[in-house]
Amino acid sequence: MPQGFAIGPLYVHYYGVIIMLGALLAAWLATRLAVKYGQNPDVIWDALPWILIAGIVGARLWHVLTPPASMQARGWGSNYYFTHPLDALAIWNGGLGIPGAVIGGALALYIYCRKTKINFGIMTDMIAPGLALGQAIGRWGNFINQELYGAPSNLPWAITIDPAYRLPAYQDVATYHPLFLYESIWNLLNMGLLLWMGKKFARILRPGDIFLTYLIVYPVGRFLLEFLRLDPSPVAGLNINQTLMGLTALGASIVLLVRLRNRPLSVDEEETEAEESGNAEAVQIESDSEKE
Repeated sequence: MPQGFAIGPLYVHYYGVIIMLGALLAAWLATRLAVKYGQNPDVIWDALPWILIAGIVGARLWHVLTPPASMQARGWGSNYYFTHPLDALAIWNGGLGIPGAVIGGALALYIYCRKTKINFGIMTDMIAPGLALGQAIGRWGNFINQELYGAPSNLPWAITIDPAYRLPAYQDVATYHPLFLYESIWNLLNMGLLLWMGKKFARILRPGDIFLTYLIVYPVGRFLLEFLRLDPSPVAGLNINQTLMGLTALGASIVLLVRLRNRPLSVDEEETEAEESGNAEAVQIESDSEKE
């Protein structure tokens, strides 16, 4: 399968094209939501270059610090990257970690919001559905590079991996779970959920609630999919991606629950409570009257 095309002396990798397409569509969706949140859509395009640069740097750093087991077995661990900086920069060969991308992008967005006096929670809520969309599209770059496939499978939708991209222990196995596809579908569902939440519960949501939900839903899916992954990233004997996803989902769930418990009643809830209280008082007065 070709992984790119040449324009004169320049070779364009499909992986990079797909990543950029996902980023642009994510930004487009965020601009559509900006109007709903009472923000100028231009802030998304202004912040996009900084988020992209920080996201790519963070994604590559995550890969360099937590390379998959197969690369470590071939001597391509973190120490190799530290002594071969040109290879560490070669993102066109694949090797971008989503956790690092989210962390890097979030830090850049926080700094941008501080400088422009924009509410960080509102910005994250505007961007979260687009982030899920961008991830769904970006995962198809893994298909082009024949990476991020799962355990061997004979299911009708299993994909064939060329021998050059198979792990040494699976050279005789041709078909595998399309792990990239599972995650892509999960991200699309996550996007749909976040958009639905933003519309259905707009009156009671606080800034940051949508992003916290993203930090629950995506990690849960990624945590479960890691069980199918043949080539995890071990750090200190742990699958670092799965461990981080589990901790992130747990932490975001706790924060969201605390925020919900401490939330003042909405106008509708106050009216309902007042009505129920009034009914209860009326019943009590009627009961007292009967006793007299």
